Amino acid sequence: MITRLKRRFIILAMTSLAVLLAVIVTGMNTINYNTVVSNADETLDMLSENMGKLPDFFSDDRDDYYDDYFFFRGGPGRGDRGRRGMSRDEAEETRYFSVLVSSSGQAVNIDTERIFAVDQGQAAEYAETIAQSGQDRGFIDDYRYTVTEEGRFTRVTFLDCGRTLGSFRDFLKASILMSVIGLLIVFAVICYFAGRIVRPVAESYEKQKRFITDAGHEIKTPLAIIKANLDVMKMDVEDAAEALPDDEADKFTGDLNESINDVSAQVDRLTALTNDLVYLSRMEEAGGGSLVMSDIPLSEVVSDAADSFIPLAKENGKSIKTDIAPVISVRGSLNELEKLISILLENAVKYSADQDEIGVSLKKDGRNAVLEVRNRTESPVDAGDLEHVFERFYRTDRSRSSETGGHGIGLSMASAIVNAHGGKIKAGTTDGSDFVITASLPLAN
Repeated sequence: MITRLKRRFIILAMTSLAVLLAVIVTGMNTINYNTVVSNADETLDMLSENMGKLPDFFSDDRDDYYDDYFFFRGGPGRGDRGRRGMSRDEAEETRYFSVLVSSSGQAVNIDTERIFAVDQGQAAEYAETIAQSGQDRGFIDDYRYTVTEEGRFTRVTFLDCGRTLGSFRDFLKASILMSVIGLLIVFAVICYFAGRIVRPVAESYEKQKRFITDAGHEIKTPLAIIKANLDVMKMDVEDAAEALPDDEADKFTGDLNESINDVSAQVDRLTALTNDLVYLSRMEEAGGGSLVMSDIPLSEVVSDAADSFIPLAKENGKSIKTDIAPVISVRGSLNELEKLISILLENAVKYSADQDEIGVSLKKDGRNAVLEVRNRTESPVDAGDLEHVFERFYRTDRSRSSETGGHGIGLSMASAIVNAHGGKIKAGTTDGSDFVITASLPLAN
């Protein structure tokens, strides 16, 4: 249990951190990408307004003129919102080209004067592809483009964004790499400190198990004494009744024996509960480490156990149907596996509906042996109950009433036995009217 708790803590912490880093990295790179696109679109808007070229200004201070133009002029649909400034050096370094496309989709005028990485044939191919796509703005390779109408022609203007996109990709890779490295470092730290974090819980759990075990052993002795004294009292009553007339003796012994039998039944019930609690604590504490393991012919064990429960099922107006695949063996403890099957069958007989046919099946599934015990219920099965049926003393108001004489820890012991054998157990229902326990155990090598 402590190992599972530690594992769950690590998984929860790492999942939370991974989600947080994913949100941060996604947010930063989304903002970065949008900035690249926004700056490219601003430059493309200016190019498209000037027929695919940067404006050629002839002032004495061209740097200031560029800055004024880019900052104060608004583009299509921009209202009075200005563009960012651009220095003369930035303008000179800007690489772009444009293609004029006819209504038939053919390139008629190609301007690649300001770029050397694209020849006219490739520029025409780009433009014709875009004209056929019907898109007004987007990316083709590392070139951002925009489409504008010029009379009977369509101009496709391209801006080389290779440098900015390269920076974006480098930042994306670096942020992902740093996030992964950070996750690994945090994972190592959490694994190192997880034991210390769950140590108080582990100590409390160990004390609880020791208390149950010690208390159980201490309770057994007085219960045995009480049981012995009840037997002595019963014999004394019979001896005292011999001195009374027959009619008085029958009434005297009848009343006292009934009381003694009631007390004796409760002592037996408490003794059985104590034994179950001690057994459950021992199984959870051992975790399979103290069990004597060997190859067990599970098919034979399940078949024999089912046969032994047939008389009890008939006595309760029920029947048992088996579907057991032959020659299935598992690595485990014979006593514990027999107890597991008995618990599941006893549970099915107690809590099944009248005239029910209890199903017991055993089959192979990959590297596991799958044992399934199925029974119909008198009341609908609540899906919320299925999550808690393996908890100690858990009962449902409808199908697990204490009137059946159970203690509410049978399935808890079954779960502990399965876990000690390295298997898995679960409860389910197919249509809400049946109750199915499925135990999966590793096959013997």
